[in-house]
Amino acid sequence: MRIRSAGPFWPTKNGLISNYPALQRDVSCDVAIVGGGICGSMMAYHLAEAGVDTIVLDKRDIGYGSTSASTALVMYEIDMHLTDLIELRGEKPAVRSYKLCLESIGKIERIMNKVGGDYGFKRKKSLYLAGNDREAAILEKEYQVRRRHGFKLNYLNREDIERHFSFTRPGALLSRDAAEVDPYLMTHLLLDYCRRSRVKTFDRTAVVGFEPTSGGALLSTDRGFDVRAKKVVFATGYETSQFLKRDVVKLKSTYAIVSEPTTGFDGWGYDRCLIWEAKRPYFYLRTTRDKRIMMGGEDEEFVNPTRRDRLIPTKASALLRKAQSVLPRINIEIAYAWAGTFGETIDSLPYVGEVEEFPNAYFALCYGANGTNFAVMAAEIIRDLYLKRPNPDAELFKFDR
Repeated sequence: MRIRSAGPFWPTKNGLISNYPALQRDVSCDVAIVGGGICGSMMAYHLAEAGVDTIVLDKRDIGYGSTSASTALVMYEIDMHLTDLIELRGEKPAVRSYKLCLESIGKIERIMNKVGGDYGFKRKKSLYLAGNDREAAILEKEYQVRRRHGFKLNYLNREDIERHFSFTRPGALLSRDAAEVDPYLMTHLLLDYCRRSRVKTFDRTAVVGFEPTSGGALLSTDRGFDVRAKKVVFATGYETSQFLKRDVVKLKSTYAIVSEPTTGFDGWGYDRCLIWEAKRPYFYLRTTRDKRIMMGGEDEEFVNPTRRDRLIPTKASALLRKAQSVLPRINIEIAYAWAGTFGETIDSLPYVGEVEEFPNAYFALCYGANGTNFAVMAAEIIRDLYLKRPNPDAELFKFDR
């Protein structure tokens, strides 16, 4: 599957950070991770820290799949309101899922401080906008439920919004806990750190076969070499359908643009907080370290790569108009535009764990807008499953939930 178009910002900005060889021999390990994006690299980190002999395989250059196309807004809010998730899953699982997403922001910061390097992390507030009075009433209810469960946020009315921003809306939620990162650089920093723990990473090596064995699993690669592992982790994101024939995600096309560097951010309050909308599909904004504005949205209900990519100029123009309507005092000029595949699950949560048809394998399917948060959560769960440690949160994201 061609999961993104040409032209995403992060690989252009960072270039080829690290070199990894293609697999040119048969190898064996305790755990083989298929997928070298943010999820696979976070998985490698957690297993390496636990002393597990680990190998990472990716069919592309490292980080060149969905990770390179991500806009990497790191928020604890999933794509379903807490009030709706409580109705769907029950109060305890819903609140715990939200709190795990919140905790993951601090965990990312602590992990990457240990790893070292500038990966573009910055703590932010996030502003969740109501577009009309009906949405404002929904957000007021959401505010009350979140506050009751200990989340730190404020409800802003129209006057509050106009005081801090160059636009007006009938209401918004201002969350204190969010962040932004460079996901492509973060992936490379994690795997470079793991290399010191003797984790072996091979890119440009496609896994074309999986066969369970009495002691684990055998992976075959496109170059004719085999990987024998006690366990396999599939961190293959939106391309997992190549292996797992389960209908667990609805795939869509999504679009993003990045501006030329701007000279100022007049009208963008709360230290250039993350901005996103309550309506679906939503539009969202963030900034980068080099003073650019990154925008995304304009989702479509199809995944045909040719059709998707043909729409990039039209979608880029639409995103620019929306950005200009929110930030009329800022001169915004498009520098980069791209498209990618995006997925949603029925409850906006990941699928993590084992499936019957793949003995000796785990799946870490970090679908949705919280892929970076979900990567941390999935890595902790799968590490504990492998080490046979109890992890009660595994029940939240199992396939037969």
